[in-house]
Amino acid sequence: MGNQAQVRKGSTAVSTSTRNFPNRLGIDTRVFLSSAELAAVCALMGKIPSVAEYMEQVKSLEAKAADVYRYMNFDQIAEFKEVADTVTM
Repeated sequence: MGNQAQVRKGSTAVSTSTRNFPNRLGIDTRVFLSSAELAAVCALMGKIPSVAEYMEQVKSLEAKAADVYRYMNFDQIAEFKEVADTVTM
């Protein structure tokens, strides 16, 4: 779920939003806030997984973690740093 989307009345949804309050994503909805990884697993499985199911699904990320999470370390990427160094405040 994105920040402005709404779901059918009485539905259950997973959201990567930073906040939640009653009826924010729909009337009488149950909303679970999650990480991007958990939201992706929920989308793949069509349900909220158990811990074991989640761990099984994210195993493939371990081998690719350096590439998958690369942009979270943007301060260590030369192309980003070069541009950032030109910004004056």
